[in-house]
Amino acid sequence: MSPISRRHLFLTAAAAVLPRFAGGANPIVRSARPEDLEMPLDGFLEFLTPVDQFFVRSHVYAPHVELSEWNLKVDGIVNQPLTLGMADLKKLPRVEIVSVLECAGNGRSFYEPHMAGAQWKFGAVGNGRWAGVRLRDVLQKAGVKDGAKEILFDGADVPLGKMPDFQRTITLEKCMHPDTLLVYELNGQPLTQAHGFPLRVMAPGWAGDSWVKWLTHIEVLDHEFDGFWMKTAYRHPAKPVAPGTAVDPKDMIPVSDLNVKSVIASPDGWAAPGKVKVQGTAWSNTSPVAKVEVSTDGGQSWKNARLSGAKTKYGWRLWSYHWQAAPGDYKLIARATNEAGISQPLSQEWNPSGYLWNVAQPCAVTISNQRVTAPAERMPETAQPAGYKAACMACHDEGMMRQQRLTQAQWDRELNKMTGWGATMSPEQRAAILDYLAAQFHP
Repeated sequence: MSPISRRHLFLTAAAAVLPRFAGGANPIVRSARPEDLEMPLDGFLEFLTPVDQFFVRSHVYAPHVELSEWNLKVDGIVNQPLTLGMADLKKLPRVEIVSVLECAGNGRSFYEPHMAGAQWKFGAVGNGRWAGVRLRDVLQKAGVKDGAKEILFDGADVPLGKMPDFQRTITLEKCMHPDTLLVYELNGQPLTQAHGFPLRVMAPGWAGDSWVKWLTHIEVLDHEFDGFWMKTAYRHPAKPVAPGTAVDPKDMIPVSDLNVKSVIASPDGWAAPGKVKVQGTAWSNTSPVAKVEVSTDGGQSWKNARLSGAKTKYGWRLWSYHWQAAPGDYKLIARATNEAGISQPLSQEWNPSGYLWNVAQPCAVTISNQRVTAPAERMPETAQPAGYKAACMACHDEGMMRQQRLTQAQWDRELNKMTGWGATMSPEQRAAILDYLAAQFHP
């Protein structure tokens, strides 16, 4: 019952405080099947995200690809269709670029009203050193004909049930940019299966939906692609809409550029009195981060943080601020600004699918000599209705449902989507499953 789409932003910083993770070495499992893994807060203290902590977003099961049998086909409106193996690609000039990769839905769980989808908090993002070849070099080798508008990318992944095949297009202009790559390495090692082995698209400054994994086919088009993942999914309103507004996909535009954003990684809700190091990470799109400001009084006053680490065009910056903290309860806020002069908003710009959340992050912190940990919240378990496992868990585990906080009407729409993608259930089973989901996984 994974989401089809997601979109733009929420929260009044002076009125609400986001929940925090305690952090840890292991990724946070949002869904085990297909695999959705979130980086813990500890990852925001590193310049390069370790591969084993790098987030994973998968609409489908990761395909097993044998490199000896793999090749990349390039066709469409080109002068010379190509079939390239990895050895052929590696004859082209090798390029390394440090870049953030962020899921378009990162931060979706913070939007109000709530919407369906993978309930990412902070960590559907990572900063890596990517290596590969320029997409432009491959396209020039094929010879792009006049009239080309978009480049269509497809991978070795296989849709679940009747789900549409995950295919995305990128504008010709972005594809011909020298920093848009076809990458085969992350942090000096071959891509893992989960991260797109043997080849994926790298579209720096753009959201992860354009970074197609397990790449096998590139097609040059002279028209706009009308596939589901471009015309219906991964779209957001071109202008602000009131929270809760339903927007027709045709009235929205595809997700592309990321927003400027920052995360407070430490402290994680508590610190002892005295000198406290407030620290984290900030990133942007194609305009690098220029500054990060920190407020320790809920946004009434701001101080510049210190930026550290390498400055790159697309990578994130580490930042820190030393705060002399007296006992009490505080609301810290971090706010980044990029070189284009764009700063994070203090309130959400809501959109129907929860994409591109970048509200300046509030963080509740207690300064005390004794740490108090809130007990974990548990939902009561009720018996699963007949047909639930067969209909709802044939393609994925219950983790996807457990993370949702949906109303009955929202679950009803999710069931419609699920049955449209191949799940089968009788009318009686559907009614019982709807009641179960609405009671078990509610707001």
